[in-house]
Amino acid sequence: MIRRLASVLGILALATPLALAQTSTWVPDKAHSEVDFTILHMSLSNVRGHFGNIGGTVVWNDGDITKSTVNVTIDASSIDTGVTARDNDLKSPNFFDAAQFPTATFASTGISKTGGGLQISGNLTLHGVTKPVVLQVQGPKGPITGMDKKPHCGFSGTTTIKRTDFGIGVKVPAAVVGEDVALTFDLDVVKQ
Repeated sequence: MIRRLASVLGILALATPLALAQTSTWVPDKAHSEVDFTILHMSLSNVRGHFGNIGGTVVWNDGDITKSTVNVTIDASSIDTGVTARDNDLKSPNFFDAAQFPTATFASTGISKTGGGLQISGNLTLHGVTKPVVLQVQGPKGPITGMDKKPHCGFSGTTTIKRTDFGIGVKVPAAVVGEDVALTFDLDVVKQ
């Protein structure tokens, strides 16, 4: 009897870390996820736009969110500033060269908890250049059950990059198109 109890307790002790380390996979809801940007134009006013075709996965560690991973894929040709001629120029070799570099990606390398949210470090690959960035993230918000009857969570992360660090518009002076680009990643992710 004691030997059987010891065996059961041993199995439970081995199973407990496995239960705590369970993960789930979430993907962006394309209708409610985007990456927004803001950049200074002619040293006078901000121009805003967004990329609307967002993909990727979040592998959520249910026991410890800091052990989760985030991978986001951004369709460069989905850029939209509300001005077709400007969008076409941004897609051209003058800036993003969307034909040669059709996607941008963010891949997390570490997650830590901060005050009311998270700090996600990772590598941003844009225009064929990879640089480390840190996202300040609000969330997760939820989960709630969406109209699709699946759990949804929300995240909003911000960072600032220098466009020429990624080889974007290197021939365009900063007085015409600002150097700093504020990015906001808004993700509504759906449990799979």
